[in-house]
Amino acid sequence: MSDVAKVEELVKKYHALKSEIAKVIVGQDEVISQILISIFSGGHALLIGVPGLAKTLMVNTIAQTLGLDFKRIQFTPDLMPSDILGSEILDEKRHFKFIKGPIFANIILADEINRTPPKTQAALLEAMQERSVTVAGHNYKLSLPYFVLATQNPIEQEGTYPLPEAQLDRFMFAVNLDYPTFDEEVQVVKATTTDVQATVNSLYSAEEIIEIQHLIRRIPVADNVIEYAVKMVSKTRPNGKEAPELVKNYIDWGAGPRASQNLILAAKTHAAIHGKFSPDIENVQAVAQSILRHRIIKNYKAEAEGISEEQIIKSLF
Repeated sequence: MSDVAKVEELVKKYHALKSEIAKVIVGQDEVISQILISIFSGGHALLIGVPGLAKTLMVNTIAQTLGLDFKRIQFTPDLMPSDILGSEILDEKRHFKFIKGPIFANIILADEINRTPPKTQAALLEAMQERSVTVAGHNYKLSLPYFVLATQNPIEQEGTYPLPEAQLDRFMFAVNLDYPTFDEEVQVVKATTTDVQATVNSLYSAEEIIEIQHLIRRIPVADNVIEYAVKMVSKTRPNGKEAPELVKNYIDWGAGPRASQNLILAAKTHAAIHGKFSPDIENVQAVAQSILRHRIIKNYKAEAEGISEEQIIKSLF
């Protein structure tokens, strides 16, 4: 099958996937699209939203429809790295035996990642970057595809450990979840207060998702689109020649080269799921908010004047 035929097949299956997920999740269309884009691009995503917006249910449903193994880790202040990675124990023959932790799954939901100390947050880092973990000097490979979806609660910030910038940069997307609309909330209440359980079918296998990730990387990109993405990222750096006034006045630190790489990868996936065989500038703009949002650091002046990351990123278009 040629790559063109594979892209056409991807579009069909993507729509079927969205319909399958919609059996359980009402609304949140944009959020689901962004999670799927990051999975198909081989990236990780950070979900930011208040409690009760079905974040766990959404990730679980997506894992089921993709035919992937799913584990949820609830991050707490007393969680230790070994609780995530696993540990070595002495068996009855007095040999050391490694017991795998919950990190050994295809999709990991790291719930409330900012509730755990940096030592435990860092245990996720190697897994996210290297797709492997090291315990007691032994290196263990994680099964592919591997995808971390972390959630952060924007309220109740007492007793939390905000993710450092280097760790935030490991996430391809930062996705904001909003409250459902009135009609959507009515639908949610109707669907969840009866005895009927919606079931979803698995439409993919792990091998097919790995194949899609390779297909995305094979999609060609015109030089002017790559230059546009790199220029957009360099404009976020307040000391750069290209930086607009808004950036110079309101930003302390801009995005690094990983943002440029992610912009192009996500633009390729965004183009492919919409039936295009090469991304253009509109595809880059479509994914820019979620890719740059957590990579630019506003100064106190921006906070005082109520300037949002979204406004700053829009000015770069």
